[in-house]
Amino acid sequence: MTDIPPTALPDDVAEHVARLGAKQLNLYNRLAHAPDLLRAWVAFAWALRGHDKTERRLRELMILRTAMIHQQPYEWHQHRRMAREAGASEFEVAELEMWRSSSAFGEADRAALAFTDAIVAGDVPAEITAELSRHFDDCQRVELTVTAAFYAMVPRVLNALGVPIEDADAPGAD
Repeated sequence: MTDIPPTALPDDVAEHVARLGAKQLNLYNRLAHAPDLLRAWVAFAWALRGHDKTERRLRELMILRTAMIHQQPYEWHQHRRMAREAGASEFEVAELEMWRSSSAFGEADRAALAFTDAIVAGDVPAEITAELSRHFDDCQRVELTVTAAFYAMVPRVLNALGVPIEDADAPGAD
């Protein structure tokens, strides 16, 4: 694991993050070594959060599932709070590991979680796509696809850069 030291965010990015009501995360302070990539990352990640054709609760559960599969504590830590704020129940989060057999999830949730697992595995079989299509229209499928694919990439970046979890004692930390 390469531990990239933190560096200050460019002023424009720091101002943008503040306007979004976000914190200057350890991830951002590592990506700041490549300011143009950081700008693109922030813009893309926040665009994903703003999609409203699919339920944010479900997208956050998908993100937590990617964190679980990759055993990525930073991603889990960040999105656990977001999932709660988006309406995911403690029971749903606790049952994510056994989503296939859990009563916490309906058919549409299961289709999205199967799709997430397949994207992380790198192969989405036709039957999984067909099941997803039963529950979601084309726009929703694009949102779910991009969410799962982006957040399947995030743990790899976090691991490669050695990004530590923010101070658990800091205000607002989960």
